Amino acid sequence: MSIGVEIERKFLVSIPVKEQLEQLNIVSEKHIVQTYLHRGKSGTQRRVRSIRENDQEKYYYTEKQFISPIKRIEEEYEISRTEYENRLRDADGELVPVIKTRYCFEYSGQLFELDIYPYSDEYAVLELELSDPKQEIFFPENINVIKDISADKAYSNAALAKAGRFPEQQDS
Repeated sequence: MSIGVEIERKFLVSIPVKEQLEQLNIVSEKHIVQTYLHRGKSGTQRRVRSIRENDQEKYYYTEKQFISPIKRIEEEYEISRTEYENRLRDADGELVPVIKTRYCFEYSGQLFELDIYPYSDEYAVLELELSDPKQEIFFPENINVIKDISADKAYSNAALAKAGRFPEQQDS
């Protein structure tokens, strides 16, 4: 179990093409299904995740309490498949599960997470956990950062789960 304060910045980026991905120092590729549960008693955000990496599947339960747009208290721990399936019964029906492929890569001493969603062939979300909110960030040259979305709730995974698309995308 891990409990701690998470400081995270998020950026809307253009989806890198295959050649750009191959140029990154990718350390892992994970296929994630993230399901939001009904909120906890104190309004905490609750979710379960199924994460498949290298033909292995693991399950996690997470609770988050937001302190600021980029800072939150997070409690997360691995759970069994049975517990995962049981917790799915408490899924928030207003939010569809978030399905994404996460590429973790290192650049300039930083570990980035690039989330690519199946409903967009244009946009992705680049995340970076920081040790200090004012930490300087160095981006790879082949990643096109459109804007900082750290404080924009429309780009939270929960909001994307509800909308099923990025705010820039037109209703189909």
